[in-house]
Amino acid sequence: MDEARIREIIREELATLLGTDKFVFQKHVQLFDGRTIQTGRATGTKIATAADQKLGFFGVAPVAQQSAPTTLANVITILHNLGLTA
Repeated sequence: MDEARIREIIREELATLLGTDKFVFQKHVQLFDGRTIQTGRATGTKIATAADQKLGFFGVAPVAQQSAPTTLANVITILHNLGLTA
């Protein structure tokens, strides 16, 4: 394979990567210490866009969207299920 063909392949792969409206990761994503995630100010940002998509924090197993709490005990249970309280 000559240099021109290698350059062509790289251009094609970059166009595929940069020409989409999203990134799809097939591996874990790791952020270095001290980094931030900045979001837009006009419209906002969604994490988990459907009720059946699961989230977990601080090593707790991910869970789907919890039902609306009716008591303070329910609020505490939901926060605990998400990993947001101990």
